[in-house]
Amino acid sequence: MKKTYKIEVDCANCANLMEEATRKTAGVQNATVNFMTQKMIVEFEDGQDPKAVMLQVLRACKKVEPDCEIEL
Repeated sequence: MKKTYKIEVDCANCANLMEEATRKTAGVQNATVNFMTQKMIVEFEDGQDPKAVMLQVLRACKKVEPDCEIEL
């Protein structure tokens, strides 16, 4: 299952770091963060609860950029 989220990210480098952190999160099959459109596309592994996984993604992204916001 793929979902798109609105994300606030300040620079392209931070977007790349957040994309990497998201891909390493359990339950995420693939992820893309687009700095220009301020969107994150997350593909979840089968049987995962997107809301629960996205809470972990948000924590991982906040380690990269503490003021990061993702509209869940």
